[in-house]
This record gives sequence, C-alpha cells and structure tokens, in this order.
Amino acid sequence: MIGARAKSTTCEVLQPMPEFPPVTDEPTVLDLGPRQLGYRADGTGPLVVLIASTGRCGAEMAPLAAGLVQQGFRVLRPEPRGIAPSVGPMEGVTFHDLAGDLADIIRAEGGRAIVAGHAYGAWIARCVAQDHPDFVSGVVFLAAGAKAWPPELSRAITEINDPATSEADRLAALKLAFFAEGNDPAEWLTGWHPAVVEMQRKARAATRPEDWRPAGIAPILDLRGAQDPFRPAGTEAEIAEELGPRVTARAIEGASHAMPVERPAEAAAAMGDWARRIGLL
Repeated sequence: MIGARAKSTTCEVLQPMPEFPPVTDEPTVLDLGPRQLGYRADGTGPLVVLIASTGRCGAEMAPLAAGLVQQGFRVLRPEPRGIAPSVGPMEGVTFHDLAGDLADIIRAEGGRAIVAGHAYGAWIARCVAQDHPDFVSGVVFLAAGAKAWPPELSRAITEINDPATSEADRLAALKLAFFAEGNDPAEWLTGWHPAVVEMQRKARAATRPEDWRPAGIAPILDLRGAQDPFRPAGTEAEIAEELGPRVTARAIEGASHAMPVERPAEAAAAMGDWARRIGLL
C-alpha cells in the first residue's frame, strides 16, 4: 500500500580484496516517515554514491567502494527500498521515487555528489541527474546497457531469480548475462532479491524514458565491460552519440555486465582518473 512501509530482505556484506582497506558494515539510517533509507559511508573527499544493479544490494559493492576511498573519495553505498535497512512503498513506484530516495541521502550528506549506477542503477543515476541537477556534479554509468539488447539476457535475469531454476542453469545464466570468460559467477548465485527486481521492473515500465534519459547536465563517464553482452557490437558509442561531448567512454577488458564486481580496482582507477581530468577530484 502506498505510504506504508514494506518489509525488507537482508543482504550479505562483502569485504574488499586484500589490497584494499576494509570498509564499514554499519549503515547510517535516515528515518523519513513512510520511508527509511540505509546506506554505508566510507572515506573523505568528494562524494560518490554507488547505485546497485537490478535486485542486488549496495553493500556488495564494497571492493569498488574501497578502491574509490583509496582514490580520495567519500563513498556511499545505499540500499534500495526493499533491502534492509531501507524500507518504503514497493507498489506504484517510478524512477522518480527511487531517484528521490538517493537525493534525500545526498542532501543529508552535503548536497552534491557523483552518482554512479551499475546496470539498472545507471538508469536511476540518469534520473537523479535529470530530476536533481543541483545535487549532481558528475554521472558514471557502470556497465550501462544499450537501448536494446538480446532478449535472452532479460530472460536470464528472470531465471536467476526463479527458485525453481537449478543451480547449473543459474550459473549458465550468470555466465551468459553477467560474467566474462574466466571470472567466477558463483558468488552471484546468492544475493538476489526477487521482490526488489519486481518493484524495479514495474518502476521502469511506469516511467517515461524522455523523463530520465537526458541525464541532466553534468559530465558523464560511460564505463563498460569490454565483454558486456548488454552492449552488443555496434552500440559501443551509443551513449556518447545520444548525450554528446560531455560523455567520456572507456572500456575495461576482462569484464562483462558485472564489471564493478569483476574488476573493481580497474573501475575505481578509471573513475578517479576521469574525475581528476575534469576537476571533480
């Protein structure tokens, strides 16, 4: 019901690789009446907000967050509504509502940030930048998909979230859609939140693309995995062609659609380099 708090599921908190410093397990919680927004914060410096992919939690982006802290950022990992400690309405939700959650967190943390969205999260980053341009200093698309991709990739996400799917078939779906050759998809057998996936898919359907695709006015880094099937051959320059010269495009080898998890050190370094080049760090 709109205005009522929905239950949240929990998320396992991963720790970064040994070469990175540890990051916090403890979330900060904003109590906003019918909504409760939880996020983990680390580091000092210009603010970066990491927005997780479809049905995944922000906590698992710890390795990327640790790399960004080393680059000199303060990094927030918010949880979407439906993943503890974040709660909020799960029906009648649009991209604007999800963007508003993040804007409230940015406001609480000082009012200006680089918003960095992974996959589905890139759409929400666009909406934050479009709806709240005064809060956004830069936008990073982490493994953002093309405007269109092979339909079997969407079916793979559905299969991964279906408890009736065998482990072998789920691993095959993860390899198809998310992980490049040689990268182990096993850690993503868990950590999915089907109710969040359902809410997020409905939110996309309920939001007009023209209301979020322009992505505001801030500079943009389009950082993709070089082996990402959601960016089929011929679409590599699609975002730059759509949004113009404010876009810097880079690719990370050995990474697919789970690029921030597959190659967190490389992703952090690329984000730090981009931010320094344009004066955000």
